[in-house]
Amino acid sequence: MANIDTPIPALKLNDGNSIPMLGYGTGTAWYKSGDEDKIDEKLVESIQTAIKLGYYHLDGAEVYKTEPELGMAIKKSGVAREKLFVTTKVITNIADIQNAIKTSLKKLQLDYVDLYLIHAPFFAKTDSDLQRAWAEMEAVQSSGLAKSIGVSNYLPQHLEATLKTAKVVPAINQIEFHPYLQHPPLLAFHKQHGIATAAYGPLSAVTKAAPGPVDDFMKALEKKYAVSAAEISLRWCIDQDIVAITTSGKEQRLSDYLRCATFKLTPTEIKTIKEKGEQKHYRGFWTNKFDANDRS
Repeated sequence: MANIDTPIPALKLNDGNSIPMLGYGTGTAWYKSGDEDKIDEKLVESIQTAIKLGYYHLDGAEVYKTEPELGMAIKKSGVAREKLFVTTKVITNIADIQNAIKTSLKKLQLDYVDLYLIHAPFFAKTDSDLQRAWAEMEAVQSSGLAKSIGVSNYLPQHLEATLKTAKVVPAINQIEFHPYLQHPPLLAFHKQHGIATAAYGPLSAVTKAAPGPVDDFMKALEKKYAVSAAEISLRWCIDQDIVAITTSGKEQRLSDYLRCATFKLTPTEIKTIKEKGEQKHYRGFWTNKFDANDRS
């Protein structure tokens, strides 16, 4: 297993808070379509395992219906609250963000979250809807219920509308990001405004979207660094100052993923993955909301 003493790097956000650059996600495979009250014991155990291995950045959302499991695992872990970085997101109860955060905190058994995100912009019919929701997020932060606030799945137009009336610039935008979905205009916008980027689905190019143009180069890097293509994919994010969110129910795999903290890709290797990735377009999430040709 990987050496759990290898520290996961952290990224400083525009509000001065720091976020661990590798996070454990409780969505995707863990997402509950049925009754939220029915506890998924396997997920509780998996989160506990992740925490034990050193994954202190834990990513949840009200729509996953897994906040109760996340709360239970945090409590059972025995790790001090201040050592953990807990994220959750609002979309189901976007019309009442003030109550949504309180409900989420109750399920998480926490007094605050480290990061609270608007899960997606698609609830908004007008720019003023985005602006109203962001003003509510600012109120949540000022009340101390969330240390940092941000968004998810926003495109440049959604961020532009939000920033017109924002008193606080979003700390981060969590988006699907991997070699086959690189969002150049969006990342340029983030850089211009000091908004950090977090990646979900960072392994998609070597899992869901394989085979593809990055495969042969990934194989060469696997040999060079004695790691898997998954760890290279995570490192490719980290080396570009992008936070990577991943998940697994397997302890060995989670342990292996930590190897991404033990090496760095060269600038040429980062660029080569970028260039090869640009030859293919693949979006695995929210496909019904984004235009098929939209790479931003």
